[in-house]
Amino acid sequence: MDVARTPTVHDPYTAPPPLSIIVPTLDEAGTIAATLDALRAYRERGAEVIVVDGGSRDDTVALAEPRATRVVVVAPGRARQMNAGARLARAHRLLFLHADTRLPPDADRHLAAALAGAHHWGRFDIRLAGRHPLLPVIARAMTLRSRLTGIATGDQALFMTREAFDTVGGFPEQPLMEDIEMSRRLKRLSRPACLPGPVVSDGRRWECRGAWRTLLLMWWLRYRYWRGTPPERLARHYRDVR
Repeated sequence: MDVARTPTVHDPYTAPPPLSIIVPTLDEAGTIAATLDALRAYRERGAEVIVVDGGSRDDTVALAEPRATRVVVVAPGRARQMNAGARLARAHRLLFLHADTRLPPDADRHLAAALAGAHHWGRFDIRLAGRHPLLPVIARAMTLRSRLTGIATGDQALFMTREAFDTVGGFPEQPLMEDIEMSRRLKRLSRPACLPGPVVSDGRRWECRGAWRTLLLMWWLRYRYWRGTPPERLARHYRDVR
């Protein structure tokens, strides 16, 4: 059951915000305050920030409440959480932001310009924050792969029009690869707008598990998914670093 932590009364005569930023969270007390503080400039320009928590056992919700437009708690599952946030969103443009990812300056203006053209959706180039020497190489490979294939990952800050989101039916509520599947569906509408950015994402999963080990695991999981292995089976091999 959804629990609205900061209920909002929407005035039907008030213009919708220019952008809805939806942040799914689960046990992100170590990063959420800094992530939301970095979005203050976007809120000052009229964007709404909706945090959708999956039942955190730490202080994520308490830290998010004073820093977001709205905080809700739903059953866990990143795709489920993002879909719940989209249902609450009032803007015609949606941006889905991981809790450990920072947007570049003026991301809202750049994505608005991209969505005003031939693109129905898009993503940003990425930089991975951390000390491991392979992180810049991995980030460049992620960006290049995305440009070549038109497939984006969630840590590249997917954005889209409300119409595109509704047309493809939202994120598939599966435990893994929901971003890959969403990209496949959105590609039927248009190629993605590939904005340079970059967004800056925490490289903790690469550093905690080992860069090469994580890279091989992700390639193996995507290959298995491409071959038709159900995401429920693949999720058994993926463990969150939190």
